[in-house]
Amino acid sequence: MIKLIAIVQCDITLERCPGFFCDRAFVNKTGGFEKIDYDKNTRKLNISCGGCCGKAIHRKLALLAQKAKKFDNIEKDEILVKLASCITKDNYHGSKCPNLDYITRLINGLGMKLSLDTHVSKKAEERRASGVYEK
Repeated sequence: MIKLIAIVQCDITLERCPGFFCDRAFVNKTGGFEKIDYDKNTRKLNISCGGCCGKAIHRKLALLAQKAKKFDNIEKDEILVKLASCITKDNYHGSKCPNLDYITRLINGLGMKLSLDTHVSKKAEERRASGVYEK
C-alpha cells in the first residue's frame, strides 16, 4: 500500500499553475491516479522538479525518503513518485519536459516507485489525437 505520494511538478509551470487539477485527480482517483493503490490515509505532497535539467529532484527525493523513514516510519517502497502531466505530456502549459528521460533515470536510480501523469485533460487528449499536441 502506498502511504505517501510525491507529485513532482515542472518548476516553470509552477510559476503559473497552483496544482489544482493534480490535487483534484488525487482526491477523486481520476486520470493518472485511477489505477494506484492508495486510500484516504495516504499523504500527498507537491514538489517542483527543481528547475531544468531536473537534477535537483534526486536530492529532494533522497531527503524525502530519509525523513519519511525517520519521522513517520514510511519505507521507501511505500512512497510513490508521480510525475505530473505538465512534465510528461504536451499540454496548454507547454511541451513535455525535454529532460523527462533523465529525471526518470534519477528516480529509478533511487529505487523509488515511479508513475507518470496526474490530471488528464479531455481537451488536451483531443488535441493529442488531432495532432495539435505531441502524443
